[in-house]
Amino acid sequence: MERNAAGQRRQRAMLASALRSLASVVLLTALFYLAPLDSGFGALTVVTLGLGMVLFGLLAAWQVAAIARAEYPRLRAMEALATAVPLFLVLFSATYFLLSEAVPGSFTEPLNRTDALYFTVTVFATVGFGDIVPTTEIGRVLTTLQMVADLILVGIIAKALFGAVRIGMRRRGSEAFGPEEEP
Repeated sequence: MERNAAGQRRQRAMLASALRSLASVVLLTALFYLAPLDSGFGALTVVTLGLGMVLFGLLAAWQVAAIARAEYPRLRAMEALATAVPLFLVLFSATYFLLSEAVPGSFTEPLNRTDALYFTVTVFATVGFGDIVPTTEIGRVLTTLQMVADLILVGIIAKALFGAVRIGMRRRGSEAFGPEEEP
């Protein structure tokens, strides 16, 4: 009976985590498409990207602490990634969109929001360039910054998140099996 209740609690936790993750992705994507991105590209755009990256770093640090304290650390880590990665992608997508609008010819073709998101994910996934390529110096600089930030995201932040999962699992001791792992 107790094992069944624990299993149900794990299933509810998994469902809640999946729904929060989905809601996060949908909300951030919707905000990207609905945001009034008509201010042009300039110093304010670069400052906003910088502040967004600082916000991203703070969010990642807060998520690491939350994962270490979570009842189900692995689920919490997946939720953290479902929030952090879309935020990161949307920040760069908005910047590329604004650059394309303000400086025509920055890319091999004008970017609408979907194209900007596509380009950002292409750079993030390191699948290489195909149909959209930065052609101006500022476009290449921003793309290079994203590539460096991608490496940081994948390397350092992922390591921190998974380290927090290990801490959380150790903290739980013999109850270290989360909803995705049973003894």
